[in-house]
Amino acid sequence: MLTKASIEHEKLRVDSPFFKDALAPTRDEATLLSLLDNLGKLPAEFNGELFIPLLTHANPKIRMLAAKNIGKLKDEKFLTKLSQFAANENNTFARREAISAIGRIRSEKAIPILMRYLTDKDPKVILQSVRALLYFKEKPEIQTALDSLREHPNEIIREHLASEIKDKKSRRQNTRKDPHHPTSPDALKNVIAHADVQEVLKLIPDESIHLTFTSPPYYNARDYTIYQSYEAYLNFLTAIFKETHRITKEGRFFVLNTSPVIVPRISRAHSSKRYAIPYDIHPRLTDIGWEFIDDIVWTKPDYAAKNRNGGFFQHRKPLGYKANSVTESVMVYRKKTNKLIDWNIRQYDEEIIEASRVIGEYEKTNLWHINPATDKVHPAVFPPELAARIVQFYSFKGDLVFDPFGGSGTVGHVALTYERYFLLCEKEAEYIERAKQLLDIALFTHAEPRVLSLIELKSGLAERNQNL
Repeated sequence: MLTKASIEHEKLRVDSPFFKDALAPTRDEATLLSLLDNLGKLPAEFNGELFIPLLTHANPKIRMLAAKNIGKLKDEKFLTKLSQFAANENNTFARREAISAIGRIRSEKAIPILMRYLTDKDPKVILQSVRALLYFKEKPEIQTALDSLREHPNEIIREHLASEIKDKKSRRQNTRKDPHHPTSPDALKNVIAHADVQEVLKLIPDESIHLTFTSPPYYNARDYTIYQSYEAYLNFLTAIFKETHRITKEGRFFVLNTSPVIVPRISRAHSSKRYAIPYDIHPRLTDIGWEFIDDIVWTKPDYAAKNRNGGFFQHRKPLGYKANSVTESVMVYRKKTNKLIDWNIRQYDEEIIEASRVIGEYEKTNLWHINPATDKVHPAVFPPELAARIVQFYSFKGDLVFDPFGGSGTVGHVALTYERYFLLCEKEAEYIERAKQLLDIALFTHAEPRVLSLIELKSGLAERNQNL
């Protein structure tokens, strides 16, 4: 039986006959796949000719792994074979690996081969060619070829070029710490802004917020949310979330809890209307610059659903079925950036990272079973457990968590519980009073929750700016 240890041992023996036998095309597929997948880094003197017969193997995965291992040798004598293989290969994964192998050789002789694949029908083949050609990007002909792809119909190709073709200074900045990233204005910490969120957002400085978690008001489903039209409702949310994008720090998260909503029919002669809010708002968010990361489904117990089955239960006639809704969408977005998540994590001191680790059991899937919450004042609160998961998964201790539709203060309460700061906006005085009860300072001796009017918030931020 082949083991990684035995493979590593044989690689050190230059004249070993082991690989000639082990890589013979007549070997059983399972053995070949295991060996090819576990070869790891190859010594420069490894006999790459052993992989060539495998490029015509019946199993496409074996062909793909053979090409991959040839690429590890970075020897231009294999360019012709790899080029012929890529030209004749039908399996898309094997073709991509062949282009990657050609690129890894980093030979100028590979340039004309790679250039041919810039017009390939497979976007991932094009991306492999682009990645390889970027090594030679100082050459005018390469710059011209890559420039021609800036308006390519595939969005990943466009984004890759936009992020890769940068000067050295910009690349160095991607590895540096930003001392302002973990911080936020003191004037915004543990504040309930008693004002219209649209006015509050105008005051908040750029890149002040680490995480936003919110559930927007329903469309014309409650007395406190009346809009002229569904389009006006979506425009309102779009404006709020565009400003939220501005005030969010680079690469940080925005989590939106929404669900389709039913507007009751006006009479028995009319139908009710159902609006798919999560799906209608999504393209607007991506247009703003939010990058979609995850779709989490919050599932409630059956008893929590409003019964829509009454009529169908009685008559059982086709076309009359209506499902009881027990789910809501928890959509996770990240402010678009060319920096990886690791960059965001590295902005924090090791002590903060360690203290913020998620301890114990956690939900590993995107299906979250959580009981709904009720409140004697607010008719549509989300449960603390839902907020707790979001706060722990998408922020560090000391971060500022924002809820533009603060309601009765659930996000603020959870933020304090997990040693984050909060900023809530709420214009209804009744909900402000409920939030004040929830955020009673006696429960959080380390925090000083404040309810500020728009004028008071503006004054506090102006004082901060004077001290900068």
